[in-house]
Amino acid sequence: MNDMTIPGGRTMSAGRTMSAEYANSLVYELEKAFWDERGRGARFRVTTIGREYLEAKCLPLIQSSELDSILHTIEGFVQQEGIAGKVTFSRGGTTAAEERLLRVRVEGCVHRPVEDKMAARGIEPFTCVPANLIVLAIEEKLDRPAELAEIKLEDGACQLLLVLFDQRPSLV
Repeated sequence: MNDMTIPGGRTMSAGRTMSAEYANSLVYELEKAFWDERGRGARFRVTTIGREYLEAKCLPLIQSSELDSILHTIEGFVQQEGIAGKVTFSRGGTTAAEERLLRVRVEGCVHRPVEDKMAARGIEPFTCVPANLIVLAIEEKLDRPAELAEIKLEDGACQLLLVLFDQRPSLV
């Protein structure tokens, strides 16, 4: 095991984990500062949070170019990584516009305390790491733009609404 030196000359074992409460307090402060600086515009600057982690750990697990398979792989990944406890998906509707919608329910998310704290201060949720992973995977594997349109904190879970757009045209 590699040790790393931290301020004050102390060392911390590489195998030691940080408390979720501590990590979430830092995430909250970063989100809050960004919101204070950009307001609602902050949501358009945080869509790629999680990309490096996705590319390194999750994308290699996605072996299919079918949307349902991609979603189930991400579901298993966020559960295995301890990011969320349960993720469920529902798609479509009766109109062409509704067919573009992907509804996601995330339960037991490690970051939920951050969003609860933001909501308690009157700030609507504007970022979601599981949603970012889904959007980035869809864009990477299917070459389809996708966007997180809404986050609602309901019934102890986050209700997400994603919009899936048509595949980008090929310029060949």
